[in-house]
Amino acid sequence: MDYIAGMLKSHPHPVAVEAASLETCLEACLACEQACTACADACLVEEDVHRLVRCIRLNLDCAAVCSVTARVLSRQTAPPSDLIQQQLATCTAFCKACAVECEGHAHRHEHCRVCAEACRACESACRALITATWN
Repeated sequence: MDYIAGMLKSHPHPVAVEAASLETCLEACLACEQACTACADACLVEEDVHRLVRCIRLNLDCAAVCSVTARVLSRQTAPPSDLIQQQLATCTAFCKACAVECEGHAHRHEHCRVCAEACRACESACRALITATWN
């Protein structure tokens, strides 16, 4: 079952933005949170961990921002669209920074390649939601 869609559809208030874009962004935020958390964990056991300190930091920060963004987007009652758009912009910036860092290690670490892809997908989904029409 698609719990995100089910919860959005079952809410008594209509979503404040196009539902498909909101669902895509929620899914991307949650996937990016997981990928960044797993990448940080994998980086910690790499032999060259000293080279991955910035990557680990950005992974953890990006995971935290994606988590908060998903939680904010999940709430549909009286959404402050201006603040939500600011949160989406923040998430976009963290995802971009994390993706750039992970891409720099992707040739050596597969987990960084996967994480960079998740970050780019989330960055894209957040950008799309920023430009969507809000009610």
